[in-house]
Amino acid sequence: MKRLVWTDLSAEARRDALSRPAQRSDPALQAAVRAIVDDVRARGWQGLAEQALRIDGAEPRPVAVAAAAGEARRRLDPGQRDAIALAARNIEAFHAGSLPAEHAVETMPGLTVRKVWRPIERVGLYVPGGRTPLFSTLLMLAIPARAAGVREIVAVTPPRPDGSLDPLIALAAEYAGIESIWTVGGAQAIAALAFGAGGIPRVAKICGPGNGWVAEAKTYAASLPGGPAIDMPAGPSELLVIADDSADPRLVIADLLSQAEHDPSAQVILVTPSEPLARAVERDIGAAAASLPRAAITAASLANARIIVTPDLDTAVAVANLYAPEHLSLAVDDPGALIPGIVNAGAIFAGHGAAETFGDYLAGSSHVLPTDGAARAWSGVSVHSFLKAMTVQDVAPEAARALAAPAAALARLEGLEAHARAADLRGEMAA
Repeated sequence: MKRLVWTDLSAEARRDALSRPAQRSDPALQAAVRAIVDDVRARGWQGLAEQALRIDGAEPRPVAVAAAAGEARRRLDPGQRDAIALAARNIEAFHAGSLPAEHAVETMPGLTVRKVWRPIERVGLYVPGGRTPLFSTLLMLAIPARAAGVREIVAVTPPRPDGSLDPLIALAAEYAGIESIWTVGGAQAIAALAFGAGGIPRVAKICGPGNGWVAEAKTYAASLPGGPAIDMPAGPSELLVIADDSADPRLVIADLLSQAEHDPSAQVILVTPSEPLARAVERDIGAAAASLPRAAITAASLANARIIVTPDLDTAVAVANLYAPEHLSLAVDDPGALIPGIVNAGAIFAGHGAAETFGDYLAGSSHVLPTDGAARAWSGVSVHSFLKAMTVQDVAPEAARALAAPAAALARLEGLEAHARAADLRGEMAA
């Protein structure tokens, strides 16, 4: 990890210190992704099948989850099965308890404006596969969608090397009430969800994280005419830790490595006013990383890692807000004192006991969160991600009489005479 002193850095050096890995915005990657999406959009199933065979090594197919889920249940020990069940219960409890209430406001006598919520009818869920099939992500996406009342969920995930569906993803699907999953991944899967291909229907919204290819495909597909909505920019993982002298270097290192092992493009940053902590982490993190099964991936990620020494915790918070991390851990004695000042983060883990791992699996909130600085404006996936709001205006005669003249006046100020006449007529009818 590269150690930097914040007060010694120029404005340009500070921007560089908080920059994301360059490969996330690689022009060659963007061009390749667009070619895949355009091909599937233009040629439908034929384009999808050819791209999937080239990239995944198998054509897409819908796989019933029951048999593979049964295999997973037989393979897991009781503690593992109980852990998955606990995760599903906590996710369901949080999101069912987060449903927004409809409300009505009488803005003037006789005029009531209501907000009502409706589920999106069909959504697509992308579940990362490849080196590490993230069955937990399916729980984090599908259970909130079910809680919102989504009628149709179309789930996709990359196939295993032999073309089959990972049993743990099948088991998660069973917990989420999904009967089948399409085995297709990458940009080609996003294109199929966005525009439809063969038996994969076109969806209104795509949710789920992925590597740079998936993130770019979501952004590109959403920009095209008739393209889908997306949950957020959700690419390679990132974690920023704010720590003070009270932090245990072993816990800080463990948290940093828990994100670094995800992907070579993952980024981890420690921001601290404690020189002793900074030196301890810098000294020991390499050995800890080398002991991991995914040591090569972790080492590649640590090449993009930073330790930033600040004069105080207030400056550390300011650095975090500039970076806008997907995950923000507060390894400090009094996290409550910092939280009011934090305005840009996907999820906050408050205090020494709040392992980011808990949020990844069991806390209940979704771990699908905005990356690449998108936390400045985007929220993570929740039950709200699968809902849309509509307003309903109820106008009594007394309100129509009171509204007609000022509404017509405003319309004529904008040169919209037909608008004005529609208002005038309401006033006359209510007189």
